[in-house]
Amino acid sequence: MKSVNHHSRLTKTLVRSLAFFLVFLVSFSAFSQDVDEARQKEGKKLFKSLCASCHKLDKKLVGPALGSVEEKRTNEWLKAWIKDNAALRATGDKDAIAIFEEYNGSNMTAFPQLTDQNIDDILYYTTVGELKKTPAAGAEVVGQPQGDQAPQWLIYILAAAIVVAFLIIGSLLKTISELKGAPKTPGLMGQTAELWEGIKRNTFLKVLTVIFGALIAAYFLFGTLFKVGVDTNYQPIQPIAFSHKIHAGDNKIDCQYCHSSAKHSKTSGIPSVNVCMNCHKNISEVADDTKVVMDDHTLVKADLDKEIAKIYEAAGWDPDKLEYTGNTKPIKWVRVHNLPDFAYFNHSQHVTVGGVACQKCHGPVEEMEEVYQYSPLTMGWCIDCHKETKVDLKGNEYYAKIHEELAKKYGVEQVTIAQLGGKECGKCHY
Repeated sequence: MKSVNHHSRLTKTLVRSLAFFLVFLVSFSAFSQDVDEARQKEGKKLFKSLCASCHKLDKKLVGPALGSVEEKRTNEWLKAWIKDNAALRATGDKDAIAIFEEYNGSNMTAFPQLTDQNIDDILYYTTVGELKKTPAAGAEVVGQPQGDQAPQWLIYILAAAIVVAFLIIGSLLKTISELKGAPKTPGLMGQTAELWEGIKRNTFLKVLTVIFGALIAAYFLFGTLFKVGVDTNYQPIQPIAFSHKIHAGDNKIDCQYCHSSAKHSKTSGIPSVNVCMNCHKNISEVADDTKVVMDDHTLVKADLDKEIAKIYEAAGWDPDKLEYTGNTKPIKWVRVHNLPDFAYFNHSQHVTVGGVACQKCHGPVEEMEEVYQYSPLTMGWCIDCHKETKVDLKGNEYYAKIHEELAKKYGVEQVTIAQLGGKECGKCHY
């Protein structure tokens, strides 16, 4: 009886334990799947706009990683720290002082304008993280054939077969017609032979054909020669996939922030990697939906984050320790615009004195994923611009005096760059 009782108790205990375990699993599963998407979205929006410049969820940036931060600190402490961390340190809070000292006395921005609900939404996002995206029902997968849709190559083959079939039918109908007694047509070869015989017998046509052929040959010869050294649309592959569309277009970064020497030097200059690090020291990855469309492929977030990693490698920056290692390497950019050695061009003369916009010569760079040579950069192209561009005389007494004399000489109201000397050979060749 004792044995039976022991077995009965053991069975009951096991059943209860199993039931408790199942309830726990169901509860945990329900909890893990029960994510308030609206709250997560609001928290993510606030995090991206206020916190993302210094914090990430999974690793240190300027400040510590914030993933599951509520497991490390209480909600009340986090709200006090976020709203005014300096005031929290002033109270003698040891944790607040320790964090301040750990990050070398860097003051975190205070956010007294945030409500408790705002902070709770941000903390909720740091807890649940990103939502897993599942493909919607009926969504198409790029690159996969859809249902009954025939492959493209099969359509081409069928079209070619239909054309060949029509040609064969036409040939058969012609043969049948000739067998029934219809007169034979000379065909293309016969007509060509008759034409050639006529040309050989006519001296005038021979001379005319030779002259016409010589003119056509000269046209193509000189047209080809004039294209030598003209590299319009030249677009080399660069060592880092840098998108001017994202930087100059989406983020409105001024051209001269990176190419600063264009204002006071002959060349516009290639920005050093330190200029890149002014921003990318805190931007180690792009937004989730960022895409860069190249000619033959598209770069998405995972690809673009690797391109930023190349900048870190060149600068010798350790993104985990947030410090420079000293191991640097040059970025071997490929030059896009290149004038002949005998042609002199000064950026500062055009940018600072002439007030010429970068897009005038380089095209809409703010729309280019990959930069290419927009203009031909030929001598004729430069001279045409000098003929059309009027001299800006505002605030320049020297030019005003010359303009008055030249305006009388040429009989115009406003002198162009060409009339001011913009067509003199020595201006660009000396």
